[in-house]
Amino acid sequence: MRNRFDEQLAKLKHNLINMGAMCEEAIALAASALIDGEEATKDKVISLDSEIDQMERDIESLCLKLLLQQQPVARDLRQISAALKMITDIERIGDQASDIVEIIPALGGRTVSECEYIAQMAEATTKMVNESIEAFVQSDLSMATHVIEYDDIVDDYFDRVKKSLIHMIAENRADGEYALDLLMIAKYFERIGDHATNIAEWVEFSVTGIHRSSELNAEDNK
Repeated sequence: MRNRFDEQLAKLKHNLINMGAMCEEAIALAASALIDGEEATKDKVISLDSEIDQMERDIESLCLKLLLQQQPVARDLRQISAALKMITDIERIGDQASDIVEIIPALGGRTVSECEYIAQMAEATTKMVNESIEAFVQSDLSMATHVIEYDDIVDDYFDRVKKSLIHMIAENRADGEYALDLLMIAKYFERIGDHATNIAEWVEFSVTGIHRSSELNAEDNK
């Protein structure tokens, strides 16, 4: 019985890796399209988003099967519960990569090259997604903590984007609509960083049994 459970738990981790890899690919494609202005990439990202949605349903079904048909011990239960939470954030990352490419036609042939920090945000958030999934698979608390701390770097990039776009509009008001589109794109990347942070926090929970939100609530109630 335990051998069968371990096999299914390994399958769960494998599926999470695949789902995370799809998100990484979607982000990378979206970032590439923003840099080279390639609208044809849009369909690829939207297709990946659909696959990510299906993977979420498959993993959710597997998690429920593990909970209902097996008798997981405390650590296993935490891993399964964390996976159920994580797939919601991973699915939203896919949605946001899709939202980003939806904006490309509105740029009117221009790219994000006029705001260098957006490309850096894309690279940083892809790194966060990759490491948050890897941290879960390896039960690596150090890596999870690194992802959570790295979100400050993404937030800093977002602040730089805002300042850069304010300067752009100040120099040429005709760029106002273009600047707003870039701001929306940057906001999506900032949200992707937030979701990767959420994933890393659930990794911590899967290992320690403690979620950061419960620690914060305990501090607030003192």
